[in-house]
Amino acid sequence: MNTCRQAVALAGFMCVAVHAHAQERSTAYPIRPVRVVIGIAPGGGLDTMTRVAAQRLGERWGQTFVVDNRPGGGTVLGMDLVQQAAPDGYTLLCASETLMLNGVLKRARYDVREAFVPIVRLTTQPYLLVVNPALPVGSVKELIAHAKAKPGALSYGTPGVGTALHIGWERFAAMAGIDVLHVPYKGAAAALIELMSGQIQMIITTTISAGTHLKSRKLKALAVTGPKRIELYPELPTLSEAALPGYDLTNSYAFFGPFGTPMAIVEKINAAVIHVMHLPETRKVLAADGAEAAPAATPAEFKAKFARDYAELEKTIATANIKLH
Repeated sequence: MNTCRQAVALAGFMCVAVHAHAQERSTAYPIRPVRVVIGIAPGGGLDTMTRVAAQRLGERWGQTFVVDNRPGGGTVLGMDLVQQAAPDGYTLLCASETLMLNGVLKRARYDVREAFVPIVRLTTQPYLLVVNPALPVGSVKELIAHAKAKPGALSYGTPGVGTALHIGWERFAAMAGIDVLHVPYKGAAAALIELMSGQIQMIITTTISAGTHLKSRKLKALAVTGPKRIELYPELPTLSEAALPGYDLTNSYAFFGPFGTPMAIVEKINAAVIHVMHLPETRKVLAADGAEAAPAATPAEFKAKFARDYAELEKTIATANIKLH
């Protein structure tokens, strides 16, 4: 009996010791370099904003945050790498809404809601609705009227079937009650070139991609797609105020960890990211690209939002009958 009691006591002590050690490691985090994986090649909004966050976190914690570009499979390659990584906070994923799309459209072989822990959103950024200047419209209402007068005559370009911008256009067409042709390309840059050459009439794109061409008047912007006007283009109305009340297509970048990442580490990353992304110097960098720091939210609040957005996306894709070929 004595030996039994001693064994139980020893087991209990070991459990407490292991828990205490885990707590200590979480408190000390990060004690070595952190890898932040993104599923695209260098360049573009996701890469830019991830590097801004990585630099600021490195400065705050005195530790290296390495951005690891792993393009392939519509960002699934990068997702897979993080999904299979040790859940210790030292391998993170930075992703856009494409992560949700990969889940809903079954590009990923697992349920993304269970494979990843939503940690924190970094930024939010609306897109611009941009048209070829030769198109005889000067507002969103005029664009919709023009499309209704010529059903199927206008075409829009996207980076591909099932992308966030394709979903955004399907929602636009449904709310406006118009019939327009979808032309998918193998990337946003190709769609932009075709728009300027007049092969297509309109696209929804980022402020970074459109900026130079708007200044040279090779393109014309009609509206921003988010819920409010932006500092970079204060004269542009939102689609919601211009013609489609309630319309909102906003790009967002966020950190995720593998399932099982300790909550103490998740909360520590969450608090640090919110702090560094809201610094005045960071806000200035973001504003130059038409972006802003995402509103502060706890990991639990972000997880709830992720679940709501995922469910809404499932409905949109089912209604539009979007399928990968």
